[in-house]
Amino acid sequence: MTHSFYDAIIIGAGAAGLFCAARAGQRGLKVLLVDHSDKVAEKIRISGGGRCNFTNRDLDVRAPHRHFVGQNPQFCRSALSRFTPGDFIALVERHGIAYHEKHKGQLFADHSAEDIIGMLRSECADGQVDHWQPCPVTRIAAVDDAVARFEVETGKGTVAARSLVIATGGLSIPKIGATDFGYRIASQFGVPLIDRRPGLVPLTFDGAAWEPYAQLAGLALAVEISTGGKKERMAFMEDLLFTHRGLSGPAVLQISSYWQPGTPIAIDLAPAEDLAAQLLDAKARSRKLIANELAGKVPARLADAWVQQDGDWQRPINEAADKALLRLAQRLSRWELTPTGTEGYRKAEVTLGGVDTKALSQQTMEARSQPGLYFIGEVVDITGWLGGYNFQWAWASANACAQALPPQ
Repeated sequence: MTHSFYDAIIIGAGAAGLFCAARAGQRGLKVLLVDHSDKVAEKIRISGGGRCNFTNRDLDVRAPHRHFVGQNPQFCRSALSRFTPGDFIALVERHGIAYHEKHKGQLFADHSAEDIIGMLRSECADGQVDHWQPCPVTRIAAVDDAVARFEVETGKGTVAARSLVIATGGLSIPKIGATDFGYRIASQFGVPLIDRRPGLVPLTFDGAAWEPYAQLAGLALAVEISTGGKKERMAFMEDLLFTHRGLSGPAVLQISSYWQPGTPIAIDLAPAEDLAAQLLDAKARSRKLIANELAGKVPARLADAWVQQDGDWQRPINEAADKALLRLAQRLSRWELTPTGTEGYRKAEVTLGGVDTKALSQQTMEARSQPGLYFIGEVVDITGWLGGYNFQWAWASANACAQALPPQ
């Protein structure tokens, strides 16, 4: 074979691809990292408001099902236990990057996501990784060769490798270069896929039905949001954001990974309050309008919008029937509504589904049916909660793969 030969070719220079290339290169392997996009690690760059929520200190590696979804969330336990949030934090500290915890274990760079990207590029440089970007990949083929297993045609020529790592991410945010490339490669080599859909995504509602709430666009408040029945109920205490088309904010992004189309969600708009008791108590001592009384418990704009829905709520609280006040309290404490859909991949932070974990080794991320072919990061059917979990999966799966890649 006359082509340039590498121990490993890694396709996709996002979080998982960069880290895998760096770790493999530092083991002494000859590594080529290829990406079609103009900019390296664009998803890191825009994450966390430009500061990159690079991991989560609260991740329990012994119970990954608590923070990850997929057909088999336990699949990620092996990789996560071998490369923990503490391991990545140590790397960040070694590079002198200042960081802070926002809340719920979420760690962000103090200055910029560019610091994390710079760190990963520096790690790749330490591993003497060849990095071709922008460089399209036009064809991949398995070859019957004593040394190489794969031949890869790129915009810079044809190369060959013993191992091929797919780190191309999912379908989320196509404007920064997301494509279905990884899924097409999986299909080419007979690796099964789980159906994909947008995850960590805003929810939308029917236009006419949503009209009374569209006026609340921009309003944010802390809520408890839930979906599912008693057995499969999932709930989050997070901030909710009203939009012109529906609901967003951390609460909705979190629940979207568990919500099934056609099913309702339930929202407690005042989770810290006993509204029924408070409204009945206010009735005995106040002559304020119900909306004004309610504004002490929830944002005034929300209170105003809510009382418009029922004539019994548009009066002084001392003139309201107990039944009407209890109905109002119940409605605010359990607002049930059924989304008509999501904002799609355009605004989704991740892609649910992907390469079936049953087809991969949890120790190495290698495809069982195709020796030398590996899948890491978001392209795999493992999706973390909002808050740094998906980046930690990228680091951990990349490390597991990098440690398993064989030298020549």
